[in-house]
Amino acid sequence: MSSHLALPREGHLECLYHMFAYLDADHAGDAVTRKSRTGFIVYLNNAPIYWYSKRQGSVESSTYQAEFTAMKEATEYIRALRYRLRMMGIRVEGPAYIFGDNQSVLANTINPGSVLKNL
Repeated sequence: MSSHLALPREGHLECLYHMFAYLDADHAGDAVTRKSRTGFIVYLNNAPIYWYSKRQGSVESSTYQAEFTAMKEATEYIRALRYRLRMMGIRVEGPAYIFGDNQSVLANTINPGSVLKNL
C-alpha cells in the first residue's frame, strides 16, 4: 500500500478504503435522569477516525431500545461520513460493518421483514 501512496495512479486509492464501527449503549446509566449513554468508534482501514459518546435524548425503558437507538445514531453518522468522503473523491468500497453486543438488535436490523414497535 505504501508504494501506491508514494506514486498514486488512477484506481490505486479507490479500492483501499473499508469502514467499520463498534458500538455500545449503557441502559439507564445516569442515576439521576435514568438516560442511557451511546458510544461508538468508527474505523477507516483499521485506523480510528471518529469516536462518539453522548447521553441519549430520551429515557428508554429497555436495553433493547437503548441499543437500537445507539445503532441508529451510528448508522446515521456512517451514512453522512461516507457521503462526505465521496464528495472529497474518496470512495469507501463495500458495506460499513457495525459491530454491537445486543443479539436482538442485530437480529432485527438484519431482517428486513421485522416490525419494530415503540421506536
